[in-house]
Amino acid sequence: MSVRVLVADDQTVVREGLVLLLGLLPGIEVAGAAADGREAVLLAGSLRPDVVLMDLRMPRMDGVEATRRIRAEHPEIHVVVLTTYSDDESVFAALAAGARGYLTKDADAEALASAITTVVRGDAQFDPAIQRRLAEAVAGNRRAPDLPDGLTRREAEVLRLIAEGRSNAEIAGTLFISEATVKTHINNLFAKAGLRDRAQAVTYAFRHGLMPD
Repeated sequence: MSVRVLVADDQTVVREGLVLLLGLLPGIEVAGAAADGREAVLLAGSLRPDVVLMDLRMPRMDGVEATRRIRAEHPEIHVVVLTTYSDDESVFAALAAGARGYLTKDADAEALASAITTVVRGDAQFDPAIQRRLAEAVAGNRRAPDLPDGLTRREAEVLRLIAEGRSNAEIAGTLFISEATVKTHINNLFAKAGLRDRAQAVTYAFRHGLMPD
């Protein structure tokens, strides 16, 4: 039986290239392709692939939220992240959402095929560099800097951009996430810090040393 894969990537050239590449690999069948996270969630429900090959930074809905929804609604579908981003926050957010594999876009065909078949078997597979960082994080060698009021690094990043005077649309463009995700981060950080508006947010960022350089 072939493993059925849904490709989700907003870049047409990348998406079509992945479809072509996967179609050439033995034991793998391309079930469909999505141009953003929202479409990926819809196609996952209608096509019921075995694996979704998921980009992270996409319009309308980012790959982390799409992964979270797919795993919640269809836990039998596995997600392998394929992205250009390998920073700790992207990795941990994707894994927390339920991704079972994480590769960067310089991965070759063999690595792609291996990750797809590995997650179908119920195991996990990560890019070697990411695997090392995960091991270091578990060992406590990569501690995140302390942030006030339990803010996450992403929320602190959004706060700094607010302090720069950026609009929600500009923040979304800078961080390659949707405006809806930006609003969620803002609501969360306002609730944690007890803030009512952006003016208070700027004061808070200044007081806690979180102003942009």
